[in-house]
Amino acid sequence: MQSFRSEIENPIVQKDIIELGDKIQQFYDGKIDEEKFRSLRLARGVYGQRQFGVQMIRIKLPYGKVTSDQLLRICNVSEEYSRGRLHITTRQDIQIHYVSLDRTPELWAELEKSDITLREACGNAVRNVTASPDAGINPEEPFDVTPYADAVFKFFLRNPICQELGRKFKVSFSSAEDDTALSYMHDIGFIAKIKVIDGKLVLGFKVMLAGGLGSQPRLADVAFDFLEADKIIPYMESILRVFDRYGERSKRAKARLKFLVKDLGLEAFNEIVAKEQLALSNQTVAIVTEGFNNNPDVSKITAPEVVIDDVAGYEAWKANNVFAQKQDGLFAIGIKVNIGDFYLPEARALAALIKEYAADELRFTLRQNILVRHVREDLLPFFYTKLKELGFTELGYEAIADITACPGTDTCNLGIASSTGAAVELEKVLRAEYPEFATESDLVIKISGCMNACGQHNLCNIGFQGMSVKAGKYVAPALQVLLGGGTLGDGAARIADKVIKVPSKRGPEALRLILNDYIENSGGVDFIEYYESRGGQKYFYDFLKPLSTTDDLVESDFIDWGNEEKYEKAVGTGECAGVVIDLVATLLYDSKEKLNNAKEALEGGKLSDAIYFAYSSIVHTAKAILTAEGTKTNTHNKIISDFNEIFVQGGKIDLGTDFESFIYQINQNAQSEEFAKSYIADAEKFFGLIEAYRQAELAE
Repeated sequence: MQSFRSEIENPIVQKDIIELGDKIQQFYDGKIDEEKFRSLRLARGVYGQRQFGVQMIRIKLPYGKVTSDQLLRICNVSEEYSRGRLHITTRQDIQIHYVSLDRTPELWAELEKSDITLREACGNAVRNVTASPDAGINPEEPFDVTPYADAVFKFFLRNPICQELGRKFKVSFSSAEDDTALSYMHDIGFIAKIKVIDGKLVLGFKVMLAGGLGSQPRLADVAFDFLEADKIIPYMESILRVFDRYGERSKRAKARLKFLVKDLGLEAFNEIVAKEQLALSNQTVAIVTEGFNNNPDVSKITAPEVVIDDVAGYEAWKANNVFAQKQDGLFAIGIKVNIGDFYLPEARALAALIKEYAADELRFTLRQNILVRHVREDLLPFFYTKLKELGFTELGYEAIADITACPGTDTCNLGIASSTGAAVELEKVLRAEYPEFATESDLVIKISGCMNACGQHNLCNIGFQGMSVKAGKYVAPALQVLLGGGTLGDGAARIADKVIKVPSKRGPEALRLILNDYIENSGGVDFIEYYESRGGQKYFYDFLKPLSTTDDLVESDFIDWGNEEKYEKAVGTGECAGVVIDLVATLLYDSKEKLNNAKEALEGGKLSDAIYFAYSSIVHTAKAILTAEGTKTNTHNKIISDFNEIFVQGGKIDLGTDFESFIYQINQNAQSEEFAKSYIADAEKFFGLIEAYRQAELAE
């Protein structure tokens, strides 16, 4: 674990990786409790698998962009530390599986050599910033959103305001009104807009706020019809500060931003955010757009001569999987990747192709596919032959037969039924029985293995969610059928209705019935309009109801797709059990670390970070002593009010003022070096008071 310590050039990254290695050892030694260690490793992309003793590693790839060097680096890491399979996620990340926890620091160090991070790929932080895969090349876009997505990613990476939120926080950037980055299902979604202000063209965004999926999906509110581009980072920072302070922490199912906005109301939430924004050091943050080259010089590439044997296949591929870019003479190539899984030989060959014959860039898509960019028209025949050799010319890129699916029970702790197995079977049905739909992009099918909706089943035309169903004394895998959802454009969408639950092995028949009815009765309209015209939920429930019976199940119904053994509803542990230790002591230890972080940030001239680390230290110190008293600590706001009532007003701790005034100096003062020093000194004094109080209590 020591070998990487002298190989990482960035001292901040090096410290981060060393800390992960040290914390792993402390966890093994019983010095950190399991819950605290889980939070720390998740924030570093290390996620416990369903299988005991191994980890899933999520590799964070902002807006899905990858160069040949980065892709080769990921391949090498997968070969060395994993099993050679790469999985594209619905957030444009790459996941690898079956990694030993002990090897995660050196794995991370290897990735950083090609500027690839694991930081905040999982956990209660700002997750990967996603964007339309065609950003920068879309003929319909007002401007390229890539620099803005990149700026947001970099600004909030390792930012202390969003390291320990109540729950994860998701951000997207859509390049045009078709909203291919699905702004409506994000905590914050941005859609590119241009507005004329005082006779000048101003770049900005329509801002969607507090959307989300899961068991209670919520469509985002419109926060702004137009927000200038240089205001998006301060606005998001204010939201994160408010979410950190008021967001639920104990009840995980209620801890997303969508619940906070719903509880407070949009108007009241916006008022709190506006007040918080006044305390920021910068009311605008200019975003650098230089260095994002969408006009690469590919003129010197020599096009190899090839002979196309299958002319009809080539023309069909061009018509369905190749797209003209807004750059004259350049094209993008869509590659359909079945359920997002591909392997090292294909990945390495693809890396070589884009480096030598394109502009050395591809993007992973939100539907688990690959988009190769900046290919000259005369090179298309060559790409077709090479991609065909790799099995990458299948028609139906991002069409109905291109089913999105999360890993489900393959590896995920939360999986209830096999989503990948079901997706494979449904794609077989589509290819064999409905070839006319092979390239139908107006129909979208998605599958999730549980209610968490990583496969985004709530917001598509035909969705399936992994469940279980009782049949006498036995339990069989099942699929909840959802219909009528989808993207409407410009931030609007429709949440799919839950129609009926059927045994998993009847999923293909359910799909047949739905498609047959659609073919017969749609009249050429899109699926959402057809669904509503047929009477919606009740109509489909009635004709799918015969499939839901469980009194006639056969033995094979109790074996899930892709499995050989009898189904058993179970949640994998994926973690070694930690010893029971003093939670209060752990919280105080954490507070002390945050104080040290505050001092380091101040020495480095990072005033905002220093101030927020001090605030976090004060909150965690108060939380520790409240925990010792048995008081619930659901939100930062509740911690602050309860500490004030119990300890300050109760006369147990003398601060010379009330606790609200003491801690809320953070949003009452401008960010200056003088204030940072004073606030850190107050945090240190507070820690000393509480530590002394705690020791006195233990001595009694």
